[in-house]
Amino acid sequence: MGIAADWWRGGLTWRCALLLPVASVYGVLMTVRGALYRRGWLKAERLPVPVLIVGNLVVGGTGKTPLAVALANSLAARGFTPGLVSRGYGAQIDAPLEVSPEADPSRVGDEPLLIRRRTGMPVWVAPDRVAAARALLAAHPRTDVLISDDGLQHLRLARDFEIAVFDNRGAGNGRLLPSGPLREPLQRIDSVDAVVINGAGAAGVPRRAWAMTLEFDAPHQINAPHTAAPLQSLARKRLAAVAGIGNPARFFDALAATGLTADCRAFPDHHAFQAADFNSIDADIILMTEKDALKCAAFADPRLWVAPVTANVPTGLIDAIVERLEWTRNCLKSSSAR
Repeated sequence: MGIAADWWRGGLTWRCALLLPVASVYGVLMTVRGALYRRGWLKAERLPVPVLIVGNLVVGGTGKTPLAVALANSLAARGFTPGLVSRGYGAQIDAPLEVSPEADPSRVGDEPLLIRRRTGMPVWVAPDRVAAARALLAAHPRTDVLISDDGLQHLRLARDFEIAVFDNRGAGNGRLLPSGPLREPLQRIDSVDAVVINGAGAAGVPRRAWAMTLEFDAPHQINAPHTAAPLQSLARKRLAAVAGIGNPARFFDALAATGLTADCRAFPDHHAFQAADFNSIDADIILMTEKDALKCAAFADPRLWVAPVTANVPTGLIDAIVERLEWTRNCLKSSSAR
């Protein structure tokens, strides 16, 4: 059990307490940086289309990628033409790159590839999200709204609607890195436009929030999507479940909530799976998330199945986003006409 486990216990363990001086310095730096952007001493770059940020105040996975996918599809259904940008965790690139459906996840990042396949929309990655956004708009000029998967702290990209996503772990012990899981002071929550909770209520989140749920679609073999089965029908099989995501327990608990019993194996977030990772697992079917399955396609045997999920997002949140995006779009048109 490391320091990261202490973050989510709610109290202040001795290891977290030892790191409080470092967290204080980090907090001062983040506060000063935010003030520099608010006062215009550091410049945020405005793009010619509205920008929607889907991000975290805490480290680790909270469900923001399924939310970004759901928002992109919902906005497309409302008549928008979205494009998406991402840092691409672990992406081995220096310049903006468009993500193709056949891209190597080790090069572009697993989450951007998942978004590309689930939406069919343009997705560009780069360490500099502003550069990725400009490259996307140049390549796809019909795009009229940009969604940034993560990027709440990437203040150089001017934004029109910010969403902070939490899961049932909430804000953990409420402390800043490295004493706790917070990337920014919790007061930052007051300035975002919406808070979304993935799952049941989140402890330590001092604001009303929209509730999001993730529902399983029919699982299927990784390399044979036509070989699928209803989730409940797998109860007759010897099941295992693996997860290399920010919060593996959320995936395992969701499977258990459907009545399935599985031998659960957690791996680090963004784990680069290899065939050897599954040699010791004795099961008829090994279930995994879509993000993990992307990295197993080259060696997947018939035991490896993906259990995809779809995010259910409240209509009221979509309405609020659309209202803001339309208002921003009209303002941008007015300013460009002057």
